[in-house]
Amino acid sequence: MKHILLCQSCNTYTMKLICTCGEKTSPVKPPKFSPEDKYGDYRRKVLKPQLSKEGIL
Repeated sequence: MKHILLCQSCNTYTMKLICTCGEKTSPVKPPKFSPEDKYGDYRRKVLKPQLSKEGIL
């Protein structure tokens, strides 16, 4: 099964592993949800300053 991929250098969506610009592409799907989120604490620590700056927290 093929998935949509994104080239990080030219922001082009494609289904090829190598973009027309010659760079590798990466999947654009978010990671699967897991109740045992190993990296949730790290993500929240990184986002906290940004959210408090915007007045959300």
